[in-house]
Amino acid sequence: MDLSIGTPVDPVPAAVRQALADASDSPGYPLTAGTPRLRAAIAGWLARECRASGDLGVLPTIGSKELVAWLPTLLGVRPGDVVVIPSVCYPTYEAGARLAGAEVIRADSLTAIGPDPRVKLIWINSPSNPTGKVLPAEHLRKVVDWGRERGVTVVSDECYVSLGWETTPVSVLADEVTGGDYTGVLAVHSLSKRSNLAGYRAGFVGGDPALIGELLTVRKHAGMIVPAPVQAAMVAALTDETHVAEQRDRYAARREILRPALLKAGFEISWSEAGLYLWATRDEDCWATVDRLARLGILAAPGAFYGPSAAKHVRIALTATDERVSAAAERLATL
Repeated sequence: MDLSIGTPVDPVPAAVRQALADASDSPGYPLTAGTPRLRAAIAGWLARECRASGDLGVLPTIGSKELVAWLPTLLGVRPGDVVVIPSVCYPTYEAGARLAGAEVIRADSLTAIGPDPRVKLIWINSPSNPTGKVLPAEHLRKVVDWGRERGVTVVSDECYVSLGWETTPVSVLADEVTGGDYTGVLAVHSLSKRSNLAGYRAGFVGGDPALIGELLTVRKHAGMIVPAPVQAAMVAALTDETHVAEQRDRYAARREILRPALLKAGFEISWSEAGLYLWATRDEDCWATVDRLARLGILAAPGAFYGPSAAKHVRIALTATDERVSAAAERLATL
Protein backbone atom coordinates (compact mmCIF):
# COMPACT_ATOMS: atom_id res chain seq x y z
CA MET A 1 0.00 0.00 0.00
CA ASP A 2 1.78 3.09 -1.25
CA LEU A 3 0.75 5.96 1.02
CA SER A 4 4.00 7.84 0.51
CA ILE A 5 3.31 9.99 -2.56
CA GLY A 6 0.26 12.22 -2.94
CA THR A 7 -0.53 11.28 -6.53
CA PRO A 8 -4.23 11.09 -7.45
CA VAL A 9 -5.68 7.67 -8.29
CA ASP A 10 -9.28 8.61 -9.04
CA PRO A 11 -10.70 9.36 -12.52
CA VAL A 12 -10.33 12.69 -14.29
CA PRO A 13 -13.82 14.27 -14.47
CA ALA A 14 -15.61 13.43 -17.73
CA ALA A 15 -16.27 17.09 -18.61
CA VAL A 16 -12.58 17.88 -18.27
CA ARG A 17 -11.54 14.97 -20.49
CA GLN A 18 -14.11 16.06 -23.08
CA ALA A 19 -12.80 19.62 -23.07
CA LEU A 20 -9.27 18.30 -23.61
CA ALA A 21 -10.40 16.15 -26.50
CA ASP A 22 -12.43 18.93 -28.11
CA ALA A 23 -9.39 21.22 -28.09
CA SER A 24 -6.93 18.58 -29.33
CA ASP A 25 -6.76 20.05 -32.85
CA SER A 26 -4.48 22.91 -31.75
CA PRO A 27 -1.77 23.40 -34.40
CA GLY A 28 -0.80 26.94 -33.40
CA TYR A 29 1.27 28.20 -30.49
CA PRO A 30 -0.76 28.65 -27.30
CA LEU A 31 -0.82 31.90 -25.35
CA THR A 32 1.63 32.02 -22.43
CA ALA A 33 -0.79 34.35 -20.66
CA GLY A 34 -3.64 31.89 -21.16
CA THR A 35 -6.70 32.30 -23.35
CA PRO A 36 -9.18 35.03 -22.38
CA ARG A 37 -11.58 32.26 -21.27
CA LEU A 38 -8.94 30.70 -19.04
CA ARG A 39 -7.89 34.01 -17.48
CA ALA A 40 -11.55 34.77 -16.75
CA ALA A 41 -12.06 31.29 -15.28
CA ILE A 42 -9.02 31.65 -13.00
CA ALA A 43 -10.04 35.13 -11.84
CA GLY A 44 -13.62 34.00 -11.28
CA TRP A 45 -12.51 30.99 -9.24
CA LEU A 46 -10.19 33.10 -7.08
CA ALA A 47 -13.04 35.56 -6.47
CA ARG A 48 -15.52 32.81 -5.52
CA GLU A 49 -13.38 30.29 -3.69
CA CYS A 50 -10.66 32.55 -2.25
CA ARG A 51 -12.87 35.59 -1.59
CA ALA A 52 -10.58 37.89 -3.59
CA SER A 53 -12.52 40.94 -4.80
CA GLY A 54 -9.67 43.13 -6.06
CA ASP A 55 -8.02 43.52 -9.47
CA LEU A 56 -5.98 40.33 -9.79
CA GLY A 57 -3.22 39.41 -12.17
CA VAL A 58 -3.43 35.74 -13.18
CA LEU A 59 -1.19 33.36 -15.12
CA PRO A 60 -1.47 29.62 -15.94
CA THR A 61 1.54 27.45 -15.11
CA ILE A 62 2.76 24.01 -16.13
CA GLY A 63 1.59 22.54 -12.84
CA SER A 64 2.57 24.25 -9.61
CA LYS A 65 5.89 22.49 -9.00
CA GLU A 66 7.73 24.14 -11.88
CA LEU A 67 6.60 27.54 -10.64
CA VAL A 68 7.71 26.78 -7.08
CA ALA A 69 11.10 25.64 -8.33
CA TRP A 70 11.74 28.57 -10.67
CA LEU A 71 9.88 31.44 -9.01
CA PRO A 72 12.87 32.89 -7.09
CA THR A 73 14.92 32.91 -10.30
CA LEU A 74 12.08 34.38 -12.37
CA LEU A 75 11.58 37.17 -9.82
CA GLY A 76 15.25 38.12 -9.82
CA VAL A 77 16.46 36.49 -6.60
CA ARG A 78 20.23 36.16 -6.88
CA PRO A 79 23.29 34.88 -4.97
CA GLY A 80 23.61 36.78 -1.71
CA ASP A 81 19.83 37.09 -1.32
CA VAL A 82 17.78 35.14 1.23
CA VAL A 83 14.60 33.12 0.73
CA VAL A 84 12.57 32.23 3.84
CA ILE A 85 10.74 28.90 3.92
CA PRO A 86 8.73 27.12 6.65
CA SER A 87 10.76 24.97 9.07
CA VAL A 88 8.83 21.89 7.91
CA CYS A 89 7.85 22.08 4.27
CA TYR A 90 7.74 20.82 0.70
CA PRO A 91 11.39 20.30 -0.38
CA THR A 92 11.03 22.22 -3.66
CA TYR A 93 10.92 25.57 -1.82
CA GLU A 94 14.53 25.03 -0.80
CA ALA A 95 15.46 23.60 -4.19
CA GLY A 96 14.09 26.71 -5.92
CA ALA A 97 16.10 29.00 -3.69
CA ARG A 98 19.25 26.98 -4.35
CA LEU A 99 18.65 27.14 -8.11
CA ALA A 100 18.72 30.92 -7.79
CA GLY A 101 21.91 30.72 -5.73
CA ALA A 102 20.18 32.19 -2.69
CA GLU A 103 20.60 31.37 0.98
CA VAL A 104 17.71 29.63 2.76
CA ILE A 105 16.33 30.42 6.21
CA ARG A 106 13.80 28.06 7.80
CA ALA A 107 11.44 30.00 10.07
CA ASP A 108 7.83 29.78 11.23
CA SER A 109 7.61 33.21 12.85
CA LEU A 110 8.55 36.70 11.71
CA THR A 111 10.61 37.31 14.84
CA ALA A 112 12.77 34.28 13.97
CA ILE A 113 13.78 35.89 10.67
CA GLY A 114 15.15 39.03 12.26
CA PRO A 115 16.02 42.33 10.53
CA ASP A 116 17.88 40.74 7.62
CA PRO A 117 17.87 43.15 4.63
CA ARG A 118 18.94 40.32 2.32
CA VAL A 119 15.49 38.67 2.51
CA LYS A 120 13.80 38.98 -0.90
CA LEU A 121 11.07 36.33 -0.81
CA ILE A 122 9.12 34.49 1.87
CA TRP A 123 7.17 31.29 1.27
CA ILE A 124 4.12 30.38 3.31
CA ASN A 125 2.13 27.18 2.81
CA SER A 126 -1.42 26.80 4.07
CA PRO A 127 -2.78 24.15 4.22
CA SER A 128 0.71 22.78 4.73
CA ASN A 129 2.33 19.91 2.92
CA PRO A 130 3.22 17.78 4.83
CA THR A 131 1.64 18.77 8.15
CA GLY A 132 -1.89 19.82 7.13
CA LYS A 133 -1.60 22.89 9.36
CA VAL A 134 -3.81 25.87 8.43
CA LEU A 135 -2.67 29.45 9.04
CA PRO A 136 -5.41 31.81 10.29
CA ALA A 137 -6.20 35.08 8.54
CA GLU A 138 -4.54 37.08 11.33
CA HIS A 139 -1.22 35.31 10.77
CA LEU A 140 -1.41 35.75 7.01
CA ARG A 141 -2.18 39.44 7.42
CA LYS A 142 0.89 39.92 9.67
CA VAL A 143 3.14 38.24 7.12
CA VAL A 144 1.76 40.37 4.28
CA ASP A 145 2.19 43.57 6.30
CA TRP A 146 5.73 42.53 7.30
CA GLY A 147 6.64 41.85 3.67
CA ARG A 148 5.28 45.16 2.42
CA GLU A 149 7.14 47.14 5.06
CA ARG A 150 10.41 45.58 3.89
CA GLY A 151 9.78 45.22 0.16
CA VAL A 152 9.76 41.41 0.46
CA THR A 153 7.59 39.35 -1.90
CA VAL A 154 5.18 37.03 -0.05
CA VAL A 155 4.21 33.85 -1.89
CA SER A 156 1.54 31.52 -0.53
CA ASP A 157 1.34 27.92 -1.74
CA GLU A 158 -2.38 27.11 -1.49
CA CYS A 159 -2.63 23.91 -3.53
CA TYR A 160 -4.73 22.21 -0.82
CA VAL A 161 -7.06 25.13 -0.08
CA SER A 162 -10.13 23.19 -1.27
CA LEU A 163 -9.50 20.35 1.18
CA GLY A 164 -10.23 21.64 4.67
CA TRP A 165 -11.47 19.05 7.19
CA GLU A 166 -11.46 20.43 10.73
CA THR A 167 -11.16 24.07 9.68
CA THR A 168 -11.71 26.19 6.58
CA PRO A 169 -8.44 27.33 4.96
CA VAL A 170 -8.06 31.04 4.14
CA SER A 171 -6.29 32.30 1.04
CA VAL A 172 -3.68 35.02 1.29
CA LEU A 173 -5.73 36.76 -1.43
CA ALA A 174 -8.87 36.87 0.72
CA ASP A 175 -10.29 40.30 1.47
CA GLU A 176 -9.82 39.75 5.22
CA VAL A 177 -6.07 39.38 4.59
CA THR A 178 -5.23 41.86 1.83
CA GLY A 179 -8.35 44.02 1.55
CA GLY A 180 -8.22 43.72 -2.24
CA ASP A 181 -4.68 45.11 -2.46
CA TYR A 182 -2.29 42.43 -3.76
CA THR A 183 0.90 44.49 -3.86
CA GLY A 184 3.85 42.17 -3.27
CA VAL A 185 1.63 39.10 -2.84
CA LEU A 186 1.23 35.95 -4.95
CA ALA A 187 -0.83 32.78 -4.43
CA VAL A 188 0.05 29.48 -6.13
CA HIS A 189 -2.73 26.98 -6.95
CA SER A 190 -3.00 23.59 -8.58
CA LEU A 191 -5.70 21.46 -10.20
CA SER A 192 -3.80 18.25 -9.43
CA LYS A 193 -5.54 17.54 -6.14
CA ARG A 194 -9.01 19.10 -6.44
CA SER A 195 -9.61 17.85 -10.00
CA ASN A 196 -7.22 14.85 -10.33
CA LEU A 197 -5.23 16.66 -13.02
CA ALA A 198 -1.70 15.83 -11.86
CA GLY A 199 -1.09 14.19 -15.24
CA TYR A 200 -2.21 17.32 -17.09
CA ARG A 201 0.29 19.64 -15.33
CA ALA A 202 -2.29 22.35 -14.74
CA GLY A 203 -1.65 25.10 -12.22
CA PHE A 204 -1.86 28.87 -11.93
CA VAL A 205 -0.69 31.85 -9.93
CA GLY A 206 -2.67 34.94 -8.97
CA GLY A 207 -2.00 38.19 -7.17
CA ASP A 208 0.01 41.38 -7.74
CA PRO A 209 -0.57 42.39 -11.40
CA ALA A 210 2.92 43.92 -11.61
CA LEU A 211 4.62 40.71 -10.45
CA ILE A 212 2.41 38.64 -12.75
CA GLY A 213 3.48 40.91 -15.62
CA GLU A 214 7.16 40.29 -14.80
CA LEU A 215 6.58 36.54 -14.71
CA LEU A 216 4.72 36.63 -18.02
CA THR A 217 7.51 38.49 -19.78
CA VAL A 218 10.19 36.04 -18.69
CA ARG A 219 8.05 32.95 -19.21
CA LYS A 220 7.29 33.97 -22.80
CA HIS A 221 11.00 33.89 -23.61
CA ALA A 222 11.58 30.71 -21.60
CA GLY A 223 8.84 28.80 -23.40
CA MET A 224 6.97 28.07 -20.16
CA ILE A 225 3.61 27.65 -21.89
CA VAL A 226 0.61 25.54 -20.90
CA PRO A 227 -0.56 23.53 -23.98
CA ALA A 228 -3.80 24.77 -25.53
CA PRO A 229 -5.79 21.55 -24.89
CA VAL A 230 -4.79 21.67 -21.22
CA GLN A 231 -5.89 25.32 -21.04
CA ALA A 232 -9.32 24.26 -22.32
CA ALA A 233 -9.45 21.47 -19.75
CA MET A 234 -8.57 23.94 -17.00
CA VAL A 235 -11.55 26.11 -17.95
CA ALA A 236 -13.86 23.10 -17.59
CA ALA A 237 -12.35 22.19 -14.21
CA LEU A 238 -12.47 25.72 -12.79
CA THR A 239 -16.09 26.34 -13.77
CA ASP A 240 -17.48 23.19 -12.12
CA GLU A 241 -17.43 22.51 -8.38
CA THR A 242 -19.58 19.35 -8.45
CA HIS A 243 -16.63 17.09 -9.22
CA VAL A 244 -14.60 18.81 -6.48
CA ALA A 245 -17.28 18.01 -3.89
CA GLU A 246 -17.33 14.40 -5.05
CA GLN A 247 -13.56 14.11 -4.75
CA ARG A 248 -13.61 15.71 -1.31
CA ASP A 249 -16.08 13.05 -0.21
CA ARG A 250 -13.73 10.30 -1.43
CA TYR A 251 -10.82 11.73 0.51
CA ALA A 252 -12.95 12.32 3.59
CA ALA A 253 -14.06 8.68 3.60
CA ARG A 254 -10.46 7.46 3.32
CA ARG A 255 -9.41 9.82 6.09
CA GLU A 256 -12.13 8.41 8.34
CA ILE A 257 -10.63 4.94 7.84
CA LEU A 258 -6.92 5.77 8.17
CA ARG A 259 -7.00 8.28 11.01
CA PRO A 260 -8.57 6.02 13.67
CA ALA A 261 -6.47 3.09 12.44
CA LEU A 262 -3.29 5.08 13.03
CA LEU A 263 -4.43 6.23 16.47
CA LYS A 264 -5.25 2.66 17.50
CA ALA A 265 -1.82 1.56 16.26
CA GLY A 266 -0.13 3.93 18.70
CA PHE A 267 0.41 6.95 16.50
CA GLU A 268 -0.22 10.56 17.46
CA ILE A 269 -1.67 12.74 14.70
CA SER A 270 -0.26 16.28 14.57
CA TRP A 271 -2.30 19.07 12.91
CA SER A 272 -3.62 17.36 9.72
CA GLU A 273 -6.68 19.61 9.81
CA ALA A 274 -6.63 20.02 6.02
CA GLY A 275 -4.98 18.63 2.92
CA LEU A 276 -4.27 15.12 1.68
CA TYR A 277 -2.01 13.81 4.42
CA LEU A 278 -1.94 12.63 8.00
CA TRP A 279 1.15 13.85 9.85
CA ALA A 280 1.84 11.05 12.31
CA THR A 281 4.44 10.10 14.92
CA ARG A 282 5.23 7.25 17.29
CA ASP A 283 7.82 9.46 19.05
CA GLU A 284 10.67 7.57 17.44
CA ASP A 285 13.09 8.23 14.59
CA CYS A 286 11.08 8.53 11.38
CA TRP A 287 13.21 5.91 9.65
CA ALA A 288 12.33 3.40 12.35
CA THR A 289 8.66 4.15 11.75
CA VAL A 290 9.10 3.87 7.97
CA ASP A 291 10.77 0.49 8.46
CA ARG A 292 8.05 -0.66 10.87
CA LEU A 293 5.35 0.22 8.33
CA ALA A 294 7.29 -1.23 5.40
CA ARG A 295 7.34 -4.60 7.16
CA LEU A 296 3.54 -4.44 6.97
CA GLY A 297 3.68 -3.58 3.27
CA ILE A 298 2.78 0.08 3.89
CA LEU A 299 4.92 2.82 2.35
CA ALA A 300 5.08 6.20 4.11
CA ALA A 301 7.19 9.32 3.56
CA PRO A 302 9.80 10.01 6.28
CA GLY A 303 9.49 13.38 7.97
CA ALA A 304 13.21 13.99 7.49
CA PHE A 305 12.46 14.75 3.84
CA TYR A 306 10.63 17.91 4.96
CA GLY A 307 13.09 19.44 7.41
CA PRO A 308 15.42 18.61 10.31
CA SER A 309 12.76 19.33 12.93
CA ALA A 310 10.44 16.68 11.44
CA ALA A 311 12.70 13.72 12.16
CA LYS A 312 10.10 11.89 14.29
CA HIS A 313 7.13 12.15 11.95
CA VAL A 314 5.94 10.34 8.85
CA ARG A 315 3.53 11.55 6.18
CA ILE A 316 0.62 9.24 5.35
CA ALA A 317 -1.20 10.06 2.10
CA LEU A 318 -4.94 9.69 1.51
CA THR A 319 -4.30 9.25 -2.21
CA ALA A 320 -4.79 5.50 -2.56
CA THR A 321 -7.80 3.52 -3.70
CA ASP A 322 -10.52 2.64 -1.23
CA GLU A 323 -9.37 -0.99 -1.31
CA ARG A 324 -5.73 -0.10 -0.58
CA VAL A 325 -6.70 2.26 2.24
CA SER A 326 -8.89 -0.41 3.85
CA ALA A 327 -6.10 -2.96 3.50
CA ALA A 328 -3.63 -0.57 5.15
CA ALA A 329 -6.01 -0.02 8.05
CA GLU A 330 -6.33 -3.78 8.56
CA ARG A 331 -2.55 -4.20 8.66
CA LEU A 332 -2.11 -1.28 11.05
CA ALA A 333 -4.27 -3.19 13.51
CA THR A 334 -1.43 -5.72 13.87
CA LEU A 335 1.03 -3.15 15.25
